[in-house]
Amino acid sequence: MSSVVEKIQAIGLIPVIKISDVSKAVPLAKALCKGGIPAAEVTFRTEQAAEAIRLIKKEVPDMLLGAGTVLTPAQADAAIEAGASFIVSPGLNPDVVKHCIAKGVPMMPGCANPSDVELAMSLGLDVVKFFPAEQAGGVKMIKAMSAPYGNLKFMPTGGVNESNLNDYLSFKKIIACGGSWMVKADLIENGDFDQITALCRSAVNKMLGIELAHIGINTADEADASAVASKIASTLPIDEKVGNSSIFVGKIFEVMKGAGAGANGHIALAVNDIDRAVNYFSYMGIAFDEASAKKKDGKLVAIYFKEQLGGFAIHLVQKS
Repeated sequence: MSSVVEKIQAIGLIPVIKISDVSKAVPLAKALCKGGIPAAEVTFRTEQAAEAIRLIKKEVPDMLLGAGTVLTPAQADAAIEAGASFIVSPGLNPDVVKHCIAKGVPMMPGCANPSDVELAMSLGLDVVKFFPAEQAGGVKMIKAMSAPYGNLKFMPTGGVNESNLNDYLSFKKIIACGGSWMVKADLIENGDFDQITALCRSAVNKMLGIELAHIGINTADEADASAVASKIASTLPIDEKVGNSSIFVGKIFEVMKGAGAGANGHIALAVNDIDRAVNYFSYMGIAFDEASAKKKDGKLVAIYFKEQLGGFAIHLVQKS
């Protein structure tokens, strides 16, 4: 995969936007970034598309921008000249694909059946858009269709929303999902950018599935840990389970037998897919302590952020 496609995979969500009023382009881009999705596919369904890309590229340079509904080489040129880093189309036009490849710009054509997929692969592509996703059979169709094509990845778009998002993202051959539910036309037209930010945050939270797993409490030594754990257990009340380095009180508290991670302790956050979460947070500028990584059967199951928050070390854990 190209570096651009790797960025798409790290972000995980690509809002598909239609700009009819270029004055809305930059505020919309800022709303997406504020909501935790620094990316967008600007569709060439309006004459303002290229100018919208150009303005966003100038004012929000860190945003990952693509152009969608690109139907001709001329549209691809206009998008690339304006600053688009990737091109997406609803169908597979070999002329457009070859043109983008010659330009060195990642291209994801719409594919909905094995014939489309094989043509895309014959043109040298390893990532395609699956469109229209829900109408073409959804994630079940992608799983069935992808079986013979080991290295091919998909970005489904069309009918994807917050309720089915994780059905798609749970399949490892899906790099990201495109959708417009967080950037509805009426919200853009009315300039309701706060609501767009809120919908983006909700989508990111849905994708990551962050939940509190437990809170770690540091103590002076084993005796202190036992006293603290007993106090918690008798107060709440919940059961204690003594381990080698800590005492769990229910599933909520881990009382460390000494100074554990973090000045005050640690907070464990369970996520849907720890690899996707690490990629997302890394893209957003969060550094991880690689030495803290724990694996089971070769798969990552836990890892700490480098930075503490409020005196607490933060670590991600894979949901079981």
